[in-house]
Amino acid sequence: MDIQKAIQSKQKDDAFSVRRVVFIHEQKVPESLEMDEHDESAHHFVGYDENIPVAAGRLRVVEDYGKLERICVIREHRGRHFGQAIISRLEEYTKELGFHKTKLNAQTHAEDFYKSLGYETISDTFIDAGIPHVTMVKHLN
Repeated sequence: MDIQKAIQSKQKDDAFSVRRVVFIHEQKVPESLEMDEHDESAHHFVGYDENIPVAAGRLRVVEDYGKLERICVIREHRGRHFGQAIISRLEEYTKELGFHKTKLNAQTHAEDFYKSLGYETISDTFIDAGIPHVTMVKHLN
């Protein structure tokens, strides 16, 4: 997979397209919640498989950490380590920005996946956009 930082508008549109497929169409998150006020200032990344956008994620700097958000992979491309690749790139970029901690709000069905990547759960379950989540953190080396 080729992961690119969304610098050009086409890359950003591709990242948004993946998010729309996964969160809005598949998970039924209202577009007004999915596409939010942070999209303008966040760092967006998109993953391509043979030039087709299939994965996305965004990073925001909050306080002293990188906040990983909107991480998703189109259903037909799951199970091929694309999610892990996007997360790894977001973590690398967090370090490039000079931060050594990441935080994310994981859907509870993905909690074990994030634990396998070194994330630790630090919250009770809460509901976001009608979906159960937990907050997780990771200290980067």
